[in-house]
Amino acid sequence: MADNCTLEGLGVMFADIYRNKKVLVTGHTGFKGSWLTFWLSQMGAKVHGIALEPDTEPNHWALLKLDIQQKLTDIRDYQTLSEVISDWQPDIVFHLAAQPIVRLSYSEPIETWSTNVMGTVNLLEACRHVPSVKAIVVITSDKCYENHEKKDGYTESDRLGGHDPYSASKAATELVVDSYRKSYFNQQDVLLASARAGNVIGGGDWSVDRLIPDAARSVTKKIPLEVRSPESSRPWQHVLDSLSGYLLLGQKLWEREQSCAQAWNFGPVSGQIATVSDVLESIHAHWPTFTWHIAKRDAQHETICLGINSDKARKQLDWKPVWDLNKATESTALWYKKLVEEGRVDTASQWRNYIEDANKASVCWL
Repeated sequence: MADNCTLEGLGVMFADIYRNKKVLVTGHTGFKGSWLTFWLSQMGAKVHGIALEPDTEPNHWALLKLDIQQKLTDIRDYQTLSEVISDWQPDIVFHLAAQPIVRLSYSEPIETWSTNVMGTVNLLEACRHVPSVKAIVVITSDKCYENHEKKDGYTESDRLGGHDPYSASKAATELVVDSYRKSYFNQQDVLLASARAGNVIGGGDWSVDRLIPDAARSVTKKIPLEVRSPESSRPWQHVLDSLSGYLLLGQKLWEREQSCAQAWNFGPVSGQIATVSDVLESIHAHWPTFTWHIAKRDAQHETICLGINSDKARKQLDWKPVWDLNKATESTALWYKKLVEEGRVDTASQWRNYIEDANKASVCWL
């Protein structure tokens, strides 16, 4: 059962623009989508969700038990999608629905391309015919960049691309967003932006073939985790840090700051890129029953070094992450540990701790 949490003593967030707004979240039953829906609900937003049924058991969405209006449908179904959005008349849209797994994209390329690219086309096409919509944030990925193992991180002006179907589909999604912004939304009173985060971790993710969910499953099965590439480095960050960037961007778009209608990176501070081994050692430090060993790597292409540069967001939006890698891994490990050992869903209390730390850090949105 999820803990309760209130805004009492936490201050006003994002200029209170989300209160009483109709906010549509696609992919609300997923990992990031469920955390975002929780945060929006805490701020008094009237959240509506479009997504598929959660495909894991347990799943964060079911554990949260949030009471929102939702439609369980595939975003590739344009007819249903457009009818639902027209009926709901949302003010702000966060588009997170996607096929998000790199390795799955190798076995299911058609699903990956059609969901990530045409799903986004369907969402934007539906929104442009709904006059209530004023701000849209499309979430893509740090993997949308053409990868050259660049150690100092990719900036928003770097070339888009991708080796695997997932990464390439996210690069194509960025082109879709740019096209709709220039072709349609420049002529309408709608501001459209995209957001690219790093490798997001946090409690409540049970996706297949992701490091932290696989680690949690290995503990429940009482077996060591098999790790393919312990030396691979990624820009790890807690889910709440990425969401703070999305919500800040949504605020700026709602406030009609046209210069914000572009692509943005929201990643960890410089120097926070860490290896898989670093993350696993930190998880073990906070959850000693977790163990792992190195497995033989398979033949599928996997990027060794990936980074993301968020200087533009820091300079132009005054955004910054709140939790460093140690705090992110600690919070993540403790979330799963409390669920496995105590049956406790720690989402609300961790969110409150994050907001309190954000206040101490004097972030611009609080």
